[in-house]
Amino acid sequence: MSAPHTPVSVSPEEARVADKPRLRRFQQASWDEKLIFELGSPGERGVLVPTADPSVGQVEIPAALRRATPPALPEMSQQQVLRHYLRLSQENLGADLNIDVGQGTCTMKYSPKVNDQFVRDPRIAALHPLQDEDTVQGVLGIIHGLEQLLKEISGMDRVSLQPGAGSAAIYTNVAMIRAYFAARGELEQRDEVITTIFSHPSNAACAKTAGFKVITLHPDADGYPDIEALKAAVGPRTAALLITNPEDTGIYNPRIEEFVRIVHEAGGLCSYDQANANGILGITRARDAGFDLCHFNLHKTFSTPHACGGPAAGACGVTEALAPYLPRPTVELDPETGTYRLDDDRPESVGKMRPFYGVVPNLVRAYAWIMSLGAEGLRAAAETAVLNNNYLLHKVRQIPGVSVPYAAGRPRVEQVRYSWEKLHQDTGLHSEDIGLRAADFGTHYWTSHHPYVVPEPMTLEPTESYTRADLDEYAAILAEIAREAYEDPETVRTAPHRSTIHRVRPEALDDPATWAVSWRAYRRKVLGAAARP
Repeated sequence: MSAPHTPVSVSPEEARVADKPRLRRFQQASWDEKLIFELGSPGERGVLVPTADPSVGQVEIPAALRRATPPALPEMSQQQVLRHYLRLSQENLGADLNIDVGQGTCTMKYSPKVNDQFVRDPRIAALHPLQDEDTVQGVLGIIHGLEQLLKEISGMDRVSLQPGAGSAAIYTNVAMIRAYFAARGELEQRDEVITTIFSHPSNAACAKTAGFKVITLHPDADGYPDIEALKAAVGPRTAALLITNPEDTGIYNPRIEEFVRIVHEAGGLCSYDQANANGILGITRARDAGFDLCHFNLHKTFSTPHACGGPAAGACGVTEALAPYLPRPTVELDPETGTYRLDDDRPESVGKMRPFYGVVPNLVRAYAWIMSLGAEGLRAAAETAVLNNNYLLHKVRQIPGVSVPYAAGRPRVEQVRYSWEKLHQDTGLHSEDIGLRAADFGTHYWTSHHPYVVPEPMTLEPTESYTRADLDEYAAILAEIAREAYEDPETVRTAPHRSTIHRVRPEALDDPATWAVSWRAYRRKVLGAAARP
């Protein structure tokens, strides 16, 4: 028989878990991984493609449809592919790994994993865009239902979910504005669009792309869009006002109804960029302020993944007067049969904004997110986001070297654009240096889109997803980097030290001769090789 087990006596000191540092230790995995095109060798296979079997109805691809030469793809085993992408995943930070309130105006929030399960279900994932309408009634019902929800949230009469992203939705609204005035015979006269410097640059870019002249309003001393400048800009040539509110400073324009009235009195339309809607859900609506059009970024406010910049999803809302110009097809419900159909017979439509109808997986995710929260939950999300933002504002404004331009002492909505101008004057370091050093703590932040109206900017946007402990930790990281900037600036200037990222040489980005957006271009421009291996 074995001896009876005798419990070991352990003192409280011996049993104590090792103390953790004030700021968590972080060391990014670094694999020096090659590009996938540099891996593998001829003849290696990850899967053997079966030959056609006529006995089960399979046929070979006709010779006329086959490529003359096979695609120049890397030849790799399954193990090599798995190893390659797992290594890359370890070299990245994502929403599931870090406190990403520093993603600025992107409204990063937790995307429930159950919503991913929905879109991976074969009943969604295996759908084909060319299926007959009778076979996709379920997903058409989800799209139609999401449109109805967004109508309530925005106050608009009709919604289209066809645009593939926020910028595409802005362009869709601009296209409808153009079509509206063309139908009235006023397009040649109304060739100007007004926006503001702190609205998203996509507003100006889309208006310019559509052929309009862009007039940009700058803020007054308090950071609000200058209403006197608006009055001076508005006139018979005004087609529309495109404005983000709250703007990317986090400041809400309290005179927004007056802005809309001034433009309407001049005969123009008003389009509300609601990419920053996360702080106003259930509190105010685009229609309440008199807007004719609006758009949402579903990959922001409604918690569908950003997916490294795409695929996103956009939504356009319009009043009844602009409904004829919505992109085609629209999803229509037959009240008699209870079935859904795609209506392509829309002679005044601006046409298709993308093939087929929207980014269906993200539309499903957004629908699930809204339905799980309900009206009260949407408002609670907005209120929590505003609370989180103003708590972080209180913490960050105590850090040496940080200032909060405009609207002194006033709360912000769902984000703040801070300035490191004093730290720069004191140490010579830039906001970009602070951001690169943040990577050594397992997080990051965004500066601002150009132009840098706020000097040495830093834009933080905590959403409802983050706890007080998360915000305390993020503020502590910024405070530590600020301390280093004053006491040991070289550490910040040469960062990052514990991350896989490095400092990008801007000259490579500014010279078209070095741009390489494909493997062929990289071989030709960088390696000096022929176009094909």
